[in-house]
Amino acid sequence: MEYMTIAGTGLRPSRIGLGTWAIGGWMWGGPDDENAVAAIHRALDADVTLIDTAPAYGQGHAEEVVGKALAGRRNRVIVATKVGLEWNAQGEVTRNASAARIAKEIDDSLRRLQTDYIDIYQIHWPDPNVPMEETATAMRSLYESGKIKAIGVSNFSLDQMDNFRKFAPLHTVQPPYNIFERDAEHDVLPYARAHDLFALTYGAICRGLLSGAMSPSTVFGGDDLRRVDPKFQPPRFAQYLRAVARLDDLARARFGKRVIHLALRWVLDAPGVGAALWGARKPSQVDAISGAFGFSIDAQTRAEIDRIVAQEVPDPVGPEFMAPPEEVHR
Repeated sequence: MEYMTIAGTGLRPSRIGLGTWAIGGWMWGGPDDENAVAAIHRALDADVTLIDTAPAYGQGHAEEVVGKALAGRRNRVIVATKVGLEWNAQGEVTRNASAARIAKEIDDSLRRLQTDYIDIYQIHWPDPNVPMEETATAMRSLYESGKIKAIGVSNFSLDQMDNFRKFAPLHTVQPPYNIFERDAEHDVLPYARAHDLFALTYGAICRGLLSGAMSPSTVFGGDDLRRVDPKFQPPRFAQYLRAVARLDDLARARFGKRVIHLALRWVLDAPGVGAALWGARKPSQVDAISGAFGFSIDAQTRAEIDRIVAQEVPDPVGPEFMAPPEEVHR
């Protein structure tokens, strides 16, 4: 395992972190708590010390599962969670980063996680309906009180981060980033490097697409978000799968690895990346972590990856479909 220090804090998380959106069940076909707890334990045994979660993942369920799994092991783990989304009785999610919402959510998250502090507390999505000063000041108050050890933002633009930093310290940023979704390398990652921020990039295997486990016959049921993700709809799904197959061939020929290891290493070797977050909710899915170490992506390989993606995916799409609405419903 590799580790990296978060500047301005005493935190030194593993460079691969476990994401828990799927563990929450919501938009992933429902929960499976027994396997989820086992997956978290398997990650800890693999020297993963960073777990990223959020109240919105299953409307609190993912945090509860993480809290259960970490009972007796809390001091071994850097827990990152989020704030600033709320949901109604129908499960519809909207943004709310008001001071009142932050004050309520921190206590709810502490209770669900069975802890008295949170290591990294992040604004999940920017809320254009609340002044940034109000949001940032509320976060700074939690930081100064010791309830949180580091302040982060997720899915923020450069202007939004600049504005936030006028009113509170900022330690981490969390953008989506993987071989197929690269916008962050043009803005957020250079910004993180320039301002000594730790980037916890999410979606390293692109919602399972880069796992190498999917085929043209793969079907997504229930409320699985991939039913509405443009990458998983025709004709793009076939294009992305062809790219994955070629990337797998490249990983085998050049490194004796598989595409999932290549995808993780690609993120870790990108300038400005602190940690690569990826989701797993079964113990077997965690086993690929060890394969991401012991090699590096050189410039020639990176260029070959670029060529494969450009050739196979003529009309790429990003993760924009995941953004919650900005409308005020409160």
